Amino acid sequence: MTAPEERLLPPVRRPASWRAQAPVVAAVSVGGGVGATARYAASLWWTTPPEGFPWTTLWVNIAGCAVIGVFMVVITETRTVHPLVRPFFGTGVLGGFTTFSTYAVDIRGLVDGGQAGTGLAYLAATPIAALTAVWLAAGTTRRALKGRQP
Repeated sequence: MTAPEERLLPPVRRPASWRAQAPVVAAVSVGGGVGATARYAASLWWTTPPEGFPWTTLWVNIAGCAVIGVFMVVITETRTVHPLVRPFFGTGVLGGFTTFSTYAVDIRGLVDGGQAGTGLAYLAATPIAALTAVWLAAGTTRRALKGRQP
């Protein structure tokens, strides 16, 4: 009788220690504060009346998503960046700047204010516009950078 075959199991992945994750958490936190401050500043500069259409939130989300498209192409396809750049700027700054929670509150405000049709249009238009902005910005960035290569 022969001994049973030994199975080689993959190594157990242990969760990263808190110390290893602390710089990432700090980068996201600081970046989130910067992005949220910029979004708040935009809401102060371009106020929306209580019954009005939330143009500021819509344009902030579209602009933030366009920047995400440019940023991701630059850091993943053309440059090597410090490991904390993506958490700081991508997750932190742009995550704090874009505001899909406010978007949800704006939809509810429109619906509760008797503007259900406008609220539903806004519900559909925002993700379509945001995804289109990412796609156009990423494609434009790729074409622009391709033209610069020797």
